[in-house]
Amino acid sequence: MPRAKDPLVVGGVVGDVLDPFNRTISLRATYNDREVANGCEFRPSQVVSQPRVEIGGNDLRTFYTLIMVDPDAPSPSDPNLREYLHWLVTDIPGTTGATFGQEVVCYENPQPSSGIHRFIFVLFQQIGRQTVYAPGWRQNFITRDFAQAYNLGPPVAAVFFNCQREGGTGGRRR
Repeated sequence: MPRAKDPLVVGGVVGDVLDPFNRTISLRATYNDREVANGCEFRPSQVVSQPRVEIGGNDLRTFYTLIMVDPDAPSPSDPNLREYLHWLVTDIPGTTGATFGQEVVCYENPQPSSGIHRFIFVLFQQIGRQTVYAPGWRQNFITRDFAQAYNLGPPVAAVFFNCQREGGTGGRRR
């Protein structure tokens, strides 16, 4: 897919959170049987419980790390907590899902208070099992730096959704 039409580029995920990469594995996240598609919208009430996440691959001996971040915290106009870490699961065997991995930072459901936020799932291939550990904080988490610190290389997949406060309309108040 040309970079100009890639929804991760159009949505600012590539640039704000990730460098350009080639998707090499499937990543499927669903909330209550509704699949996350790039740029789709969910309300906070729809994302209270952690999603079901399935990953592709063809080898149970290959392990992956799943990161979920909000690069728009606390607000898209002033993202001074960029990136906020909502979930971190490591040691996910290929061909399985997040429930087979180690949840090292528990799921924190999105609760944006201002503006439309992007919530990004990023999948990295690990160099081995038990090689990735929890960071000491959630706010100002930097996916690029985390990946570099644990030799994760470029992402192998990513998908994002938009979310705003329950009564939000996305427009300005008059």
